[in-house]
Amino acid sequence: MHVIGTVLSGRAYTSLLPGVIRSARPLSKQAWYSPLDDFAPRHIGPSSQEQQEMANVCEFEHVHSCGVSCIPSSIHLKDLPEFPKPLSETEMLSYLGELGKQNKRFRSYIGLGYSNTITPSPIKLNILQNPGWYTPYTPYQAEVAQGRMESLLNFQTMVEDLTGFAVANASLLDEATAGAEAMAMCASSYKRKRGERVTFFVDELTHPQVIALIRSRARYIDVDVIVTKRENFDFTMKNVCGCVVQYPDTEGSLVDMKDTISAAKEAGAMVAMGTDLLALTLITPPAELGADIAYGNSQRFGVPLGYGGPHAAFFACDSAYLRRLPGRLIGVTKDAQGNHAYRLSLQTRENQIKRENATSNICTAQALLANVAAMYAVYHGPEGLKKIATRVHNLTSALAQEITKQGHTVKNNFFFDTIKISPNGISQDELKDRSVAIGMNFRYFDDGDVGISLDETVKIEDVYDIITVFGGSMMRSEFFEAMDSAEPKNNLSPFTRTSSYLTHPIFNKIKSETHLMRYCKSLENKDISLTHSMIPLGSCTMKLNSASSMEVLTNPDFASIHPFVPDDQALGYQILCNELMSDLCAISGYDGVSLQPNSGAQGELAGMFAIRAYHDSRGDHHRKMCLIPGSAHGTNPASAVMAGMKVVKVNNLPTGYVDIEHLKTQCEKHKDKLAAIMITYPSTYGVFEENVTEICDLVHSYGAQVYLDGANMNAQMMLARPGDYGADVSHFNLHKTFSIPHGGGGPGMGPIGVKEHLIPFLPGFVFDSNSDEMTQISSAKYGSALILPISWAFIRMLGAEGLRKSSQVAVLNANYMASKLKHHFNIAYTRHNGTVAHEFILDVKPFKKHGIECMDIAKRLQDYGYHSPTVSWPVHDSLMIEPTESESKEEIDRFISVLISIKNEVEEVAEGLYPKDNNVIVNAPHTALVSLSEEWPYPYSREKAAFPAPWMRHHSKVWPGCGRVDDVYGDRNIVCSCPPMDSYEDL
Repeated sequence: MHVIGTVLSGRAYTSLLPGVIRSARPLSKQAWYSPLDDFAPRHIGPSSQEQQEMANVCEFEHVHSCGVSCIPSSIHLKDLPEFPKPLSETEMLSYLGELGKQNKRFRSYIGLGYSNTITPSPIKLNILQNPGWYTPYTPYQAEVAQGRMESLLNFQTMVEDLTGFAVANASLLDEATAGAEAMAMCASSYKRKRGERVTFFVDELTHPQVIALIRSRARYIDVDVIVTKRENFDFTMKNVCGCVVQYPDTEGSLVDMKDTISAAKEAGAMVAMGTDLLALTLITPPAELGADIAYGNSQRFGVPLGYGGPHAAFFACDSAYLRRLPGRLIGVTKDAQGNHAYRLSLQTRENQIKRENATSNICTAQALLANVAAMYAVYHGPEGLKKIATRVHNLTSALAQEITKQGHTVKNNFFFDTIKISPNGISQDELKDRSVAIGMNFRYFDDGDVGISLDETVKIEDVYDIITVFGGSMMRSEFFEAMDSAEPKNNLSPFTRTSSYLTHPIFNKIKSETHLMRYCKSLENKDISLTHSMIPLGSCTMKLNSASSMEVLTNPDFASIHPFVPDDQALGYQILCNELMSDLCAISGYDGVSLQPNSGAQGELAGMFAIRAYHDSRGDHHRKMCLIPGSAHGTNPASAVMAGMKVVKVNNLPTGYVDIEHLKTQCEKHKDKLAAIMITYPSTYGVFEENVTEICDLVHSYGAQVYLDGANMNAQMMLARPGDYGADVSHFNLHKTFSIPHGGGGPGMGPIGVKEHLIPFLPGFVFDSNSDEMTQISSAKYGSALILPISWAFIRMLGAEGLRKSSQVAVLNANYMASKLKHHFNIAYTRHNGTVAHEFILDVKPFKKHGIECMDIAKRLQDYGYHSPTVSWPVHDSLMIEPTESESKEEIDRFISVLISIKNEVEEVAEGLYPKDNNVIVNAPHTALVSLSEEWPYPYSREKAAFPAPWMRHHSKVWPGCGRVDDVYGDRNIVCSCPPMDSYEDL
């Protein structure tokens, strides 16, 4: 096994804990004594008999032949690669437990934007461990996502209040990404001529991982990054677009920024400020200091460290920059009945719509973790947060006083929770040995100084232990007696905050656990999740997230590890990550993998960075043209542009296939500058194209690389491998194919796999490399490491045969649905033999002549208790359906019947039984309030509106949380913070 940083190449399955998995066995061979909790039959929805019934409908001989029928024979994987034997659920949990014990749970006071925290148990149970919160999709269908969006609006309001800004988004991926987005926003806001470069200053006392990511992201977008002391910022230079400063800085100091901010304003440059939400309960907020942007990490608001993530970064700014704000934004609007409602505001900013004109490729955010942070603020309220912050500051002040008494020098004049110490009479190495001996981690600077950051979990006993490391000799009882009478010095003045925050009633009325529990449940009940019904979103793969694999989220052996601990303290993570990388190589046919990208879009960007760096290493700096067909994934154009490429479109044929002749023309036209092609396979049109190998060979013949988007890997696990049929790099959506939950809009993970020649150009890590040319893609070495065990468990419990069976059934389920629905709808695209991949597109354009739009059907599905398929993407006036392998035949049949029922309702309108502008479809969804109102001004019955199918009488009705939202009103009347309390329901 060969490991390079976060990259693994080669095959190896020798575990460092071999005894733990000695009972594993092949999926196909079960002895009478074998465990009975195999994962595959619990994960795959249809039974073997049902699979055969479905195969018969599709005219397949059996489930195994569906892969042969749907996938071109030229790329079909004939023999399974070497792969570990599958583990049962109990075996997996046992092995995972042993891996966790290999991690060392030290008391980490490293800081750098990460703090240990206490996740309140009611939040842990009701949000983090609750499938009603972690299985929904991104809230594009607002009417069945009102609860989640209310909580995300609480998050936005919390960030706005603490930073002092008017606008905040609903989270970003991590602090370093947020800092890079701040740089990009400053650059895009600066008026300059096309192709003209701008300069961006970064204070050298910004967190190192943020500096690394800013450098990486600026490299290809005509931004020159200068990292220097803040006092050296020269805003008289030409085309300075902005700067980043840290407040408090990475060494913990609070310093006066007035001169820097004033000079920036005078020069027309923007100021972005990395900051700490807990500190902002006590210190002057960035907006009051004159900054334009504030960003940071909300992790310390109840979200586990998790070796680096997932955590919800925050991003706030002045309202003048609202339309440039990266990420998603929850806003307030009204519904069809005039009641207040929530929605995703200004969706035209999103990269799937702006494509190559986008300034950010952010797709997945960190909604689940943002909801945890928001509930943390709701539970503690402003007084509770201030008490926590004051206690942390007082402990830090007491530590600083005692350290000073020992003869050491504390370098900070003013600070919140972090101090930098210059040791006296003891070397840094000796301090490190002492601290490790009692299970503590500090931050060690190159100049010999030591950094210590405290948090809410720290006890006075911990402070005593730290002091003893620095040579303190006071008896424990004597120290505690001294602390009882001590008055820690306030080290915040003159930065003390005077403005109020979190004044909205939602942050002040919930005091008890009972109240919080009911509030969480009331929000959950407004949303559709996988706990209610299938979510058939095409290109989103809303499959089962097994409960056993989710246990790791709150396992302290994994959850409590700081991302910057020495490698030998995270051995369990190292083993697991190496095994996962090895597994992904076997599944994909690639030679190396990086786990660092913490979303699919970041995986795309890492892949395109690798391609650019590869061409540059060969002297081909001129290769900047990227070909993208219309059937590629929506974030591809934005990712290509962020890698400094120019997007060139390739046409698709009416069949949905890439137009090979047009591709040849474009390759020849741009042959001297061609860098890459970005394709999705199977395509977003839902078909396995026969000519994928031809496409790859053609592009390679012009010296370019093939980026194959892995969003649709669920159709080809152990059936076909991108690395075998010609791709050079792909990302894998672990939150799709490999079972990490979507969390209502995040978290996600997007590791990339590459062929051998691209391994040297995979993401690096700032603490492993001093090179300014190193490319980093997220804050931590392994991205959102805490959720990697979920995908690892999914793969290890299924094994090679189980993975293949999962993809076969995913493809079978889609073909079964298409076979049933083709008699009622037009299937937009199929292969030459009439088959589809794991998803397919229904063309509903013919309904427009009857006054029925695609979105009307999506809203009507809510009345039946279903989230809609993907609406009008990638084809206008269409529904893209992906059932996944986890749904049972019963559930699939029920959804088929619902679609047919809605088609019949369309025909009722076509026949004139109901008006085009007043029927059960265009008026959908029908809320409980509407259905129970005394007035009923509609030409159809209440039963038809709210209980349109007979089976609904025997199922719990899922009511939409509001009537149809008014998108136009919401975008014209932007409100992105909590509305007045009288608009809330009584709890």
